[in-house]
Formats: sequence, structure tokens, C-alpha cells
Amino acid sequence: MAKLDGVGAKKMLKEWPTWLLKKAKTCTHYGFIPLIILIGMNTEPKPQISQLLSPV
Repeated sequence: MAKLDGVGAKKMLKEWPTWLLKKAKTCTHYGFIPLIILIGMNTEPKPQISQLLSPV
């Protein structure tokens, strides 16, 4: 039974980086634009939200 636990732990260690990178990709994908807006709103001079979202 201990041999199976070791195999399971090795498999988990192999799959963990892949799982972590998938989660990081999702967080980056959905968090990039809100992060840019947040940084833009905290700069001087303080722009209004409409100025940040307009393409001009």
C-alpha cells in the first residue's frame, strides 16, 4: 500500500506545475484589464473612469 502512495505522490508532483500554470493563465487573462484600469485610476492627475475607457 505504501508503494501506491509513493506513485500517487509522484504523479501529483508532476501534475501540480501544470495545474498551477493553468490557474495563473486564467487569472492573468481575466485580471489584466482591471489591473490596468486600477493603476490608471491611482495616478496623478486622477482621470475619470470615462476618460480611461474611451479610445481617444
